[in-house]
Amino acid sequence: MQTGKQLAVRETPIPGFLVIDLPVHGDNRGWFKENWQREKQLALGLPDFGPVQNNISFNATAGVTRGIHAEPWDKYISVAAGRVFGAWVDLREGPSLGATFTIEIDPSIAVFVPRGVGNSFQALEEDTAYSYLVNDHWSAEAQSEYTFLNLADPTAAIAWPIPLEQAELSDKDRAHPMLADVTPMPPRKTLVLGANGQLGRALRHRWADRADVEFAGRDRIDLADPAALEGIRWSGYDTIVNAAGYTAVDAAETDEGRHDAWAVNAVAPARLAAIAAEHGLTLVHVSSDYVYADREGERREDDPLGPLGVYAQTKAAGDLAVAAAPRHYIVRTSWVVGEGRNFVATMASLARRGVAPEVVDDQVGRLTFADELARAIDHLLATRPASGVYNASNGGEPASWAAIARRVFALVGADEGAVRPVTTDAYFASKTGIAPRPRHSALSLAKLEATGFEPRDQLAMLEEFVAALPSA
Repeated sequence: MQTGKQLAVRETPIPGFLVIDLPVHGDNRGWFKENWQREKQLALGLPDFGPVQNNISFNATAGVTRGIHAEPWDKYISVAAGRVFGAWVDLREGPSLGATFTIEIDPSIAVFVPRGVGNSFQALEEDTAYSYLVNDHWSAEAQSEYTFLNLADPTAAIAWPIPLEQAELSDKDRAHPMLADVTPMPPRKTLVLGANGQLGRALRHRWADRADVEFAGRDRIDLADPAALEGIRWSGYDTIVNAAGYTAVDAAETDEGRHDAWAVNAVAPARLAAIAAEHGLTLVHVSSDYVYADREGERREDDPLGPLGVYAQTKAAGDLAVAAAPRHYIVRTSWVVGEGRNFVATMASLARRGVAPEVVDDQVGRLTFADELARAIDHLLATRPASGVYNASNGGEPASWAAIARRVFALVGADEGAVRPVTTDAYFASKTGIAPRPRHSALSLAKLEATGFEPRDQLAMLEEFVAALPSA
């Protein structure tokens, strides 16, 4: 055992697998070490993996050999007494499958083993205690997700100090498959909630070829139901994309609608944030321009909140709750247009039928096509900038609803002069139970653009969208 070491973290040929050098302080009485010191080790690059269980394997004789087991959680491994020869093989799906690393471990060395990397060791001394912290609780369900590799696999070609024919092995470990027959451990999944809405369908299209994405509509996970999130094995996920939302702005002003809006837009995101914090997940939450105080100019992410109606208040409350999750992206957007009923499709239908609509001309913003919003979310998850709020919409010059409507009329070959501009107050003068609308919805996109994302112009995408609409 080496004493006098400095605390250090070293990389290895297995991606994410780290070796930690631990200072050990000893005298004639024995030794002492800080085996796991979160603050110091995180500063050196160790993941904040959130251990919840500590296990110890005691090995009475030299030559006891265990493994190779890949488990569905991360592990922090060290030796409390004795020495081991440790061997690890990457059993995760991907290009590093089969990568192998070995090292002798005494109390001055620890290793961080990512989920899906096969763990094995051979005791080199009597009375060896092999200790590991894990970030999920053991269960029979979890054990069914293990992946195994034979200790004698010729591809890994592990040079065991004590030959396996002389070592102490269990019958189960002797029977594990060779690498060619191993079922690799798949990556943790992304769960998309609200998968049948406009954004959900756009995400389905964008991620159609990804086996690691799971889509859940309201029929499976209804966020209005407090029990909907219970019983889900969250350790199998890495990311939640909350594309669900109560969006009936006017209905939210009624007694029943107010209850449902708070349940879906505020209470459920708070529960998702708690789940994300507990299980180390990334939470993507889609919010709205309605949360901002209504004033002239583009809305910046750090502008003060000033929600006007019940819907807006519930969205603002959801944002504040999600911000408590350590890994989060709050994506604020505006004027979403996707598959199904939407403003653009309605205007195109009216134009083709010769209807001359009144359209509000004093609310100004930018369209956000659902495909573009899905692309922005995909970009954030691919690039992983700092957690926080990111505005996301199409780019280009802001326009009013009436200006957008006139453009749609022109695109379908109708007279754009048929669109009759009207003020918000005049449009809603004869209606009751109407929620207040923001007059200024254009979002500043500078923060998102600084991550490398280039928003597409709203009018260019509008032309493509209208061209793809059915003509009848």
